[in-house]
Formats: sequence, C-alpha cells, structure tokens
Amino acid sequence: MSAGESSVRLTVGQALVRFLAQQWAERDGVEQRFFAGCFGIFGHGNVAGFGQALAESAHRDPAELPYFQARNEQAMVHAAVGYARMKNRLRAFACTTSIGPGATNLVTGAALATINRIPVLLLPGDIFSTRVANPVLQELEDPRSYDVSVNDTLRPVSRYWDRINRPEQLIPAALAAMRVLTDPADTGAVTLALPQDVQAESFDWPKEFFARRVWHVGRPVPEPGALDRAVEVIRTAQRPLVVAGGGVIYSEATEQLREFAELTGVPVAETQAGKGSLPWNHPSSVGAIGATGTTAANELAREADVVIGIGTRYSDFTTASRTIFARPDVRFVNINVTGFDAAKQAGESVVADARAALTALSGRLAGWAVDPAYRTRATELSARWQETVDEAYGIGREAAKAAKPGQLLAQTEVLGAVNDAAGERGVVINAAGSMPGELHKLFRTRDPKQYHVEYGYSCMGYEIAAGLGVKMADPDREVIVLVGDGSYLMLAQEIVTAVQEGVKLTIVLVQNHGYASIGSLSESVGSERFATSYRYRNPKTGALDGDVLPVDLAANAASLGADVIRAGTIDELRSALDKAREATRTTLVHVETDPLGEAPSSQAWWDVPVASVSTLEATRRAREEYDEHKPAQRHYL
Repeated sequence: MSAGESSVRLTVGQALVRFLAQQWAERDGVEQRFFAGCFGIFGHGNVAGFGQALAESAHRDPAELPYFQARNEQAMVHAAVGYARMKNRLRAFACTTSIGPGATNLVTGAALATINRIPVLLLPGDIFSTRVANPVLQELEDPRSYDVSVNDTLRPVSRYWDRINRPEQLIPAALAAMRVLTDPADTGAVTLALPQDVQAESFDWPKEFFARRVWHVGRPVPEPGALDRAVEVIRTAQRPLVVAGGGVIYSEATEQLREFAELTGVPVAETQAGKGSLPWNHPSSVGAIGATGTTAANELAREADVVIGIGTRYSDFTTASRTIFARPDVRFVNINVTGFDAAKQAGESVVADARAALTALSGRLAGWAVDPAYRTRATELSARWQETVDEAYGIGREAAKAAKPGQLLAQTEVLGAVNDAAGERGVVINAAGSMPGELHKLFRTRDPKQYHVEYGYSCMGYEIAAGLGVKMADPDREVIVLVGDGSYLMLAQEIVTAVQEGVKLTIVLVQNHGYASIGSLSESVGSERFATSYRYRNPKTGALDGDVLPVDLAANAASLGADVIRAGTIDELRSALDKAREATRTTLVHVETDPLGEAPSSQAWWDVPVASVSTLEATRRAREEYDEHKPAQRHYL
C-alpha cells in the first residue's frame, strides 16, 4: 500500500528484503549484485517478520533475494563465508535466525567470519522492543538492564552490531552495515538484531531507500612517502623474502605478484590464506611459511634481511610464534589495505590495495634484482622440498598392492590422491585438525582459488558447510571437501542442504577414530595423547583406552542423502575419487587412515606453553624442550 508519491508503506522485514535486493558492489568497473541470497532457519522470532517478507518476495520475484533452507545456524554462516571467500568478498549472503539458541548458534560462525575478514550479514530475531509481553520465550532476563538479550553475545565478534528498536532506525543501520560489508579494510560479520515486534511493524519508507545502490570497492594506492620508504628498504636487501597473504588473492593481485617476482627475483612464501598466490611450480615459489611451512620457505625466512609482507596479518603460525625471521637486523615492509596489519612488526607501513601496491613497486624497482646466486638458492631449496612432497605423497603407494588386508593408509597418501583428483581447478576445502598443516606444506596449488583452508579460526565443522558455499559460488569447479571424523561429528548436517539444492560435492571423510592433531600435540607437550582417541571406557583402567567405538560415519552420510563409496587402499581411493568426480550427486568417500602417521617436518616452532612442573616424565622432557625454544622469540622492534 502506497503512503504517497515519495514513500511506500512496508513492514520492517519487507523493507529490509527490498533494500538488500538493491545493493550492488563494483570493482574495476564490474558491477554485481552484492547479496546472492539468504540462508535461514525460522522460529517465532523471525517467521512472522523477516520470514513473511521473504515469502512475499518469493511470490513477487524469486530472484530478488533467493532463500536457502539450512539445517544449522552455525553451518549456514560457514556456507556464507565459503561463498564470499570464493567471490573475493565482492558478494555475500545474509543469514536469518530466530531469537534464542538460533541466534547464539551464530556466534562461532560470526567469529570465524570476522577473524578471516569475510563479509556476512546476520539477521537474528530479538526480544520485544515494546516489552509488553516480557519475558518472552527464550528471553535472557538480565536484572541490570531490560535492553540486554542473547544477541549481545554477537557484539565482540561483529565488525558492526546494531539493534533496530524503531523502524526508522533501519535506514542508517542498513547503510552502515553495507559500508562495513563492502570495505576490504573493515569487513567481517555484521549483525542487525531485529526485535520480533519491530520486524512486523509498518512504516512509511522513503522510496530512495529502495533505489539501486552501488558500493564502490576501491583500490587504495600507496601514499608516495610510504612507497619511497618501502623502495629504499627493498633496494638495500641482499636476501629479501615475500610473504604473500590472503590479501593478494582477495585483491586479485596474483598476476602482479608474479610479475614482481620475475622482475626482482625475490622468492615468494605463502600463508594459509595466501596459498595459491603463485602456482606451486613457479620458479619463485618456495611454498608455505611458518609452523606449517616448507623447509625451503623457512630456511629463507631465517636468513631474510627484508621481509615484504603483502596482505598478511602475521599470525603466530606464519611467524612460527615470532621465531622464524631470525636475523637480528631483519626489517619489514608491510603492504596491507588495513592499517592495523600494515603496522605490525614495526615495519615500513604501506596502507594500500595489494594489486595497486605491487604495480607501483614493480615500476619503482625496475632495474633492481636480487643476486642470481640467491635466486638459484631459492629454486634449489624449493626443488629439494618437492622431493620431500613426492616421498610423502608416495608412502606405501607401490606397496599397497601387496599390503596385508586391513593395512591403513597414511594421511599424506590421501592428500596426494586428492591433490591429483583436484586437477587444474578443483577446490580442496579443509579447516581444523592435522590436515590444514599437512595441506599447507604439501598441497600443490595450480590456481589462486584452488586452496580453501580455514585457519584463521581453525574451526571444526567448517568444511562441509563451506563446501556448499564454494560450489554455489562457482558451480563449474570440482569441490573436494576433506574432513576428519572429529570435524564431521561436529557439523555434517549441510549434506542435507546440498542434496536438497542439487549441489554436488565430493566429501572425503578421513576416519582415524579420534583427534589426530591434538593427539600429536598432546604427546609433544607431555600430555601423553590423553583423551584424544574415540574409545570405549576401559573398566579395568577407568580411562578411554578401550576398544574402538562401533561408529559408522559412512552409514550416517548415506542416511543424510549422500552416495557413499568406501575405500581401503590407495588404488580404491583413487578409483572412488574418479567415480565421485563423474557423479551428479553429493558423494562421500570414506577412508580409514593411520592415526599415528606423520607428515614431514617444517623445522619450525609453535608456542604452546607446557606445564612448568609435573610428576610426569614426558611433561618434564617437553618443558625442557619448550625452554630451549622460548628465548628465540622476537619482538621485531
């Protein structure tokens, strides 16, 4: 119903749907609708407001803001993150939930999105703004204030948070939300808490609120003085090293990085988010860096006199807990669209878009290059590491044909088979556990979007949901989800959504009957793998060291609608991956691996404090080793 020529009467829920449908993002002259759709689960807190608005929108125009039915609120945020990451943060999803557990289930997903700097819009229902029915179902009664609800738990994990207590508050809040979602330097989870009574309240909205709005995603150029200082430092370097982070990929600067590396001869190491910045076999690529890095990258890092960080936030894994850049006189040049990250390590700060900065640096460094002997050394170190990868991928491959029945595969063998199956453009997805570290150092990336490992939050349960989002973002790519049994048990429900939507995934379920990563870590810190295996409680010892539990996760996946293939040998695994690639439905490949298998060492350290006193001999030995490494940590001042 129209309220006049300049306004239109709609509910808050209806107005928000129309607003979101008219938001566009533009970079480099290419415009695209920002919101690909809305994931949701409905309850009393959103069904009559935002849910009604989505239903009405589906009648008016199904393409306006398509709705996708999720099975778990945390998982739908993971799916949204997978999609936005694949789209280089230029498109995103909204996620709507009811008040109560639906809203608090968003917290983990929101933290993951914000830590990884990925845009997602969260629209949880909230308590009554009018308070006439208080306390309503699922309301948290805080005696200090009636204005507190469970949605306040989303404040610290959101880049922008607001509660819409009056319809007119939606206008500035929605614009502020879009500002954050489309700002590469400030993006993450955005939360608009929607009181359930306000969602259904009508208001005369100015028509301009629903006009097509294009948000420009710019490429900030380096400030001339900052660029001068960076060039001066780089020109003095004898052993420089680039650390390429996720910003290289999000800014679509991989071609500019390749040109910079070929022009100057500076070797390139990669973070988890930056893996794929160069193809694995490029002469300047030395692979992963840090606690999960290659020996090539880490040896060069220890010798580096200048570290050029591009789009990296220098996490503890990247810096090996501030031990890997070992030279006393090491200096840093930090290129980042976020000033907060550019200022780290007391380096020369260049606040700029990665592509713009690399273009400017290449122009200013024309005629300068590293000594040919240094370039050769980097290439030789990388080649030596590739021999290590060949060995890791090939463990037992020939022997498998003659192996005893029931012999378990090494996890690195599984990764090698997946690497081959991914081909030139297939995407591998993984998150927590031992596999991210092994993938970081071993996986051979050929394409910038081929490697999708969530390691900012290292969140168990991310993989399958993210696979759904990735495949929705780029349906032409083969998507291979690598998930361990522990992570699968955390969050596997979005298999149902994938089946429902006809989104085909290949899921490789690596079953080792426990928490392999934490088991290894537990052993290294003297905790003797305590409570890290899935076992019956032993009546004799009282500990969880009895027989293996009779859990059949392959059968579980089949019950959720996936096709299932069981593989026991490397040949069976490769055959299963071939069948899964040709399939048209989501297929899960189940493979058991040796829980005690080890990947090649990165020869780097990670700071995990060890008990300073203990009655356990294993702990005392671990503490001695910890005390040996601790003095190597630096402040990089």
